[in-house]
Amino acid sequence: MVLADFMIATATVPSFISLFKNLLAFGRWLHAAFLRKPKDLRDHSSWAVVAGATDSIGKALVFELASKGLNVVLVVQNPGKLEATSSELRERYGTTIEVKTVIADFAKLSGEVIAAAMTGATEGLDVGLLVNNAGMAYPYARYFHEVYRELMESMLRVNVNAGVWVMKRVIDGMLKEKRGAIVDIGSDSTVYISSYPLRTLYASTKPYIKIDIQIWSAKQCDRLYVVIRS
Repeated sequence: MVLADFMIATATVPSFISLFKNLLAFGRWLHAAFLRKPKDLRDHSSWAVVAGATDSIGKALVFELASKGLNVVLVVQNPGKLEATSSELRERYGTTIEVKTVIADFAKLSGEVIAAAMTGATEGLDVGLLVNNAGMAYPYARYFHEVYRELMESMLRVNVNAGVWVMKRVIDGMLKEKRGAIVDIGSDSTVYISSYPLRTLYASTKPYIKIDIQIWSAKQCDRLYVVIRS
């Protein structure tokens, strides 16, 4: 009887450990979402760089950052959308913030050209926040073998290459100042969907930048923290 009770108790230990880990994760999320004191983003610096700044999440973040008093560098592909977003920012916030712009088609540019464009736009600026939001997907679902070469190369440049080179340009200043934040916009397709049928290339490229940034933060700067949205 004693042996049987011992075996039952032993068998339940992994379940209790798993439950405890889940409760701990939920508690951390609860604290971060509702109880933790909000950070003042201006503690990092007065400038933020947002890549992919004129649509959906990127545009919403630009206006949120501007509302907190941060100056913004908008990095976009479409000049028309860039002008519209810049005008809307100036109309809403006037001279209370500064706005700088970079037009860069990540789908066509090499890493060196991207870095040079970022250098020209951020020269002399104390950039303390980077939002890597630029991303590219298929215009419609298709099998992997149907992804033509130009589309494949463009997705690799935008989803893999561009974020690394943009980060490479701004991270040196963060390391020098021992402060800064990098926010990478990911995708649920890399977390909750096992294979993401008909969008295989997209789902396989999105996790790259997440892993790369975690390596940078772990090895290069103990005060640089990373926020991943998936």
